Amino acid sequence: MSITYDDFAKLDIRIAKIISIEKISGKTKIVKGIIDIGSEKRDLIIGGAEFYQPEDLIGKTVVAIINLEAKKIAGIESNAMLLAADLNDKPFWLTVTDDVPLGTKIK
Repeated sequence: MSITYDDFAKLDIRIAKIISIEKISGKTKIVKGIIDIGSEKRDLIIGGAEFYQPEDLIGKTVVAIINLEAKKIAGIESNAMLLAADLNDKPFWLTVTDDVPLGTKIK
């Protein structure tokens, strides 16, 4: 399926840093995370908890879509989505290794 450039341009994709991870009672595949996007911090649900420990993720500079409609998952409002490659249901988070300011827009 193709999308137009105008459709792509509607996505607000930014550089973010995972600053906090909390386990969710009764859930083994998702955790609650907080990301810093420079101008604010956002709560979100992060998948792949069965593959990663919180210390594996905290401090990672990642790529996030920040203008998706909020969605309540496991009673938590998720206000962003991290981008990842998916291999056999394991997410490999898209990360940035250079010193790029948080909140930088990806075009």
